[in-house]
Amino acid sequence: MYSVQKWRCSWSLVATIASIIVLVSVVHLFLFPVVPSFDYFSAQQVQYKCVPVNASVDQGADHVRVNKPQGLDLDHRFPSDLHKGVVYRNAPWKAEIGQWLSGCDAIATEVNIIETIGGRRCKNDCSDQGVCNHEFGECRCFHGFSGEDCSKRLNFSCNYPKTPELPYGRWVVSICAAHCDTTRAMCFCGEGTKYPNRPLAESCGFQVNSLTKPEGAKVTDWAKADLDNIFTTNGSKPGWCNVDPDAAYDSKVLFKEECDCKYDGLWGRFCEVPVESVCINQCSGHGHCRGGFCQCYNGWYGTDCSIPSVVSAIGEWPKWLKPAHVNITSNEVTGRLANLNAAVEKKRPLIYVYDLPPEFNSLLLEGRHFKFECVNRIYDERNATLWTEQLYGSQMALYESILASPYRTLNGEEADFFFVPVLDSCIITRADDAPHLSLENHIGLRSSLTLEFYKKAHEHIIEKYPYWNRSAGKDHIWSFSWDEGACYAPKEIWNSMMLVHWGNTNSKHNHSMTAYWADNWDKISSDRRGNHSCFDPTKDLVLPAWKRPDVTSLSAKLWSRSRENRKTLFYFNGNLGPAYTSGRPEATYSMGIRQRLADEFGSTPNKEGKRGKQYADDVIVTPLRSGNYNEDIANSTFCGVLPGDGWSGRMEDSILQGCIPVVIQDGIFLPYENMLNYESFAVRIREDEIPNLIKILRKINETEIEFKLTNVQKIWQRFLYRNSILLEAERQKTDFGREEDWAVQFLEQSEDDVFTTFIQILHYKLHNDPWRLKLADLKKEYGLPQECLIRTK
Repeated sequence: MYSVQKWRCSWSLVATIASIIVLVSVVHLFLFPVVPSFDYFSAQQVQYKCVPVNASVDQGADHVRVNKPQGLDLDHRFPSDLHKGVVYRNAPWKAEIGQWLSGCDAIATEVNIIETIGGRRCKNDCSDQGVCNHEFGECRCFHGFSGEDCSKRLNFSCNYPKTPELPYGRWVVSICAAHCDTTRAMCFCGEGTKYPNRPLAESCGFQVNSLTKPEGAKVTDWAKADLDNIFTTNGSKPGWCNVDPDAAYDSKVLFKEECDCKYDGLWGRFCEVPVESVCINQCSGHGHCRGGFCQCYNGWYGTDCSIPSVVSAIGEWPKWLKPAHVNITSNEVTGRLANLNAAVEKKRPLIYVYDLPPEFNSLLLEGRHFKFECVNRIYDERNATLWTEQLYGSQMALYESILASPYRTLNGEEADFFFVPVLDSCIITRADDAPHLSLENHIGLRSSLTLEFYKKAHEHIIEKYPYWNRSAGKDHIWSFSWDEGACYAPKEIWNSMMLVHWGNTNSKHNHSMTAYWADNWDKISSDRRGNHSCFDPTKDLVLPAWKRPDVTSLSAKLWSRSRENRKTLFYFNGNLGPAYTSGRPEATYSMGIRQRLADEFGSTPNKEGKRGKQYADDVIVTPLRSGNYNEDIANSTFCGVLPGDGWSGRMEDSILQGCIPVVIQDGIFLPYENMLNYESFAVRIREDEIPNLIKILRKINETEIEFKLTNVQKIWQRFLYRNSILLEAERQKTDFGREEDWAVQFLEQSEDDVFTTFIQILHYKLHNDPWRLKLADLKKEYGLPQECLIRTK
């Protein structure tokens, strides 16, 4: 282990570096005489030659030691197949990417990185109402508190201003007829009741009237509180705030059925059981999760309490900071401990995660009004994990994996990429939660509101950190989980890499395609959004959506079902639009694609009793919810991948059950499509070819079908967030000593998952993106300060 002191540039050091560079040049010319010196660092050459360099700084000798293996001729060593794909770790990649990964990613070497462990104190220790960021000495305040030391109490009203017609204000999710907790804008029964902390959310506190017809839906009258019932102690009236759970379970008293236990951290029909709330990485074992915000223990900070300060116990440091050689420095004026320098061996790419103010992440979790919103899991009465069906849960899963990853670094100067954690998935589901998240200044558009969050996050990192300007943000990564991806991204951040679930290049569909008006981005002015597309395949990446860990499917190995057992030729199950009962009424839904598919091949009669014009026995196109959806997909050879309100989870459904995806959405990139070789495992059909869909599929020969099915079976785990799932399995085992069935099943899987694929792609981009300058590459490889390299240029 080498202890690396901070370099100070001097002319003697410059001379030493210059000598080293000359020496390396000579060695390079000897090994590769036909290639100009240092060309192997360029973006063009690295696609054909891979020369990994491992450099370490020798404290005693004060020089750079370079180990440089023979170059790799990637074209000849890793030839492409008939589909122009090159397989790396069981996945068929686009040829040039697969070749580079095969020759270079697998032999990446470790480098020494100096991690600075912060020691700055915060004013008044944040008044016990926040967490101190020890890097800056700034407080991150809990919901409802603000100020330099979090001592200022905010007032988040549950209700909009009242009017004569609406004494509780117009409707909002947080609307409250009883006690409002103004730190979170949440409604509770309040003092004077038997259960003051029992939620009184939404219609629970107001009169609910049935329509004139007996079978008619119930309607809530938001102008009339139902206080007589919810506060009653009379067991024959439908009460809530004073209802004893045991008596209600034994049917000895009535209770109001519209009341529910919606808030996180509570369980049971009457919210009588306190349980774990959901926090990022459950605070990493170094904090308490309070409704979504990690209240870190002394010595720890960060969104998930994973960053140690100087007063933390080194033995408790996270795995991504171990093993470390620690160099302790002190404040020369006061003699007090200031920070620690820890040398850690890591592999690139290195990712720096911004510790943003909590308004961009933790507060969005802490203040959510429905426990299922924007998370991939909740906890039951045993504090056992319940995985959700929230497709948006992928954003949280990826964030957790990055924070716990060995590729994470606290050293922004050495970082290759910078991740900006804005949880826009929570803004999607929380835009109507309370008056303080009002859409009034955004013409009712959630897309406009979210744009402001990203813009403010950009302004924050520009103000607080020096890293944006080094590449104009090109090495920064932002996550967009909305249906149409990054269409509404503010123009200031468009240079960055966007992680999305739907890659609309706007080559054909050049305006907002969502059928939900509040997400439409057409009305956002160009001075805020700019004129960028929704997706740029040269820099952005489509990631899979979250899919709930399905123990039944894993146990049955549906993904591996053979061709002869897949009797259905083509399968699609989903909303098919207004022609069907309960179908979406908008003609723009799914850009009309699902509707056209149903017109041709619908296997279920529509409202007029008609099936598709080309209905066939081995083709299923139905809006009827399947009793065993995954089994139906596993019984099919080809499965439709069509848009919904933008992206849907159909690609993930197909791959996870081993079905060949048939993509029908022009100009739209699907997960990894600009990286993986889709010709090897998928079929693309143009929208105007829908009438010929089945004819096209029947013409594909058996050899090709088997080839594609085999590749689907090889890559299916790349559509699972297994890393995040295993992090949760480890927490459950550590905290409660249990190993659930889903944990056992996922521990048996060993192929690369979403996060591993993401890291591989970043590694490729690190060495192949054309905007990266030679000096930046040299700095990354040798670990020298930029100023020294500039002088020896």
